[in-house]
Amino acid sequence: METFNFNLSEDVIDNHQIVILLMDDQEMVYEGIKRMLADEKDMELHYCGDPSKAIATASALQPTIILQDLVLPDIDGMTLVRFYRGNEETKNIPVIVLSSKEDPITKRDAFQYGANDYLVKLPDKIELIARIRSHAKQHLLQLERNAAFFALREMQKQLEKTNMELKRLSSLDGLTGIANRRTFDETLTKEWDRALQFNTSLSLILIDIDFFKPYNDTYGHQQGDDCLCSVAKILSDTSHHPTDLLARYGGEEFVIIAPSTDSTGAAGLTTKLCKAVEGLAIEHKSSKASEVVTISAGIATLIPTDKDDISNMVKFADKALYDAKNDGRNQYVIYQDK
Repeated sequence: METFNFNLSEDVIDNHQIVILLMDDQEMVYEGIKRMLADEKDMELHYCGDPSKAIATASALQPTIILQDLVLPDIDGMTLVRFYRGNEETKNIPVIVLSSKEDPITKRDAFQYGANDYLVKLPDKIELIARIRSHAKQHLLQLERNAAFFALREMQKQLEKTNMELKRLSSLDGLTGIANRRTFDETLTKEWDRALQFNTSLSLILIDIDFFKPYNDTYGHQQGDDCLCSVAKILSDTSHHPTDLLARYGGEEFVIIAPSTDSTGAAGLTTKLCKAVEGLAIEHKSSKASEVVTISAGIATLIPTDKDDISNMVKFADKALYDAKNDGRNQYVIYQDK
């Protein structure tokens, strides 16, 4: 699984290249600021003198800081600040506005439109560099936090996905891919409680592959595993009611929980299952029931009451399966309380 590093290193932030975009229609301002920053090796100055290209340039460049002149031809700097804040790619980039006058109302408007700072141009070199570094540091730290938060969220999603997959795998039989014994036990308890609550019938069909040990002895364990998988698949394809559960009960035994199904419905389903498995026409020379692989099944149906025991359901189905095998196999028997 992918890992993420969430440590915010101030050294990394301090050593980060600060990319500055100056938006001003006067090249002399650009030249002045360029000279001020000439000795700052970690600062990279870019210039845009055309207000109509400001948003596109900032979006493409993704600067650390935008220095924005307020007085421009065709469009004023305040509008550009507002555009920066309304644009998804530039909305979080710090903007320092550059004005030709120290005016409280202009300052107020600049901050209301979304500016982060206000300087009268050309500012003092030391002050300009200090403010650029301060805003750049905060911006880069926020980017790091955002990246860490995103990485954490992605890791949580991956962890949830992994846990769901592990839960899914833990509920399945490793060989056949159908539900395992644990899932059967949990589902039977839930369906028993539901049938008890709503006074509905619940059927259990216990299935055994006829003469499977001789099959293994004759064809080998690998082919035996292939046989189990083929039978599991055809049982799954045939038992398609959304509330039914097919599970591997153990060895060559399978089990189906059929909620809201009476003995007639269970018998009809079991008939289809027996025909479907026989229809696979898997050769079985060692079977005494058929020349191909077949199944036997025992059916138990109850409308549970408080006096009934859930464990009896499995016992009844097992008794019916025993009778089916005793009577020659390749058939099913419905348990009758004698």
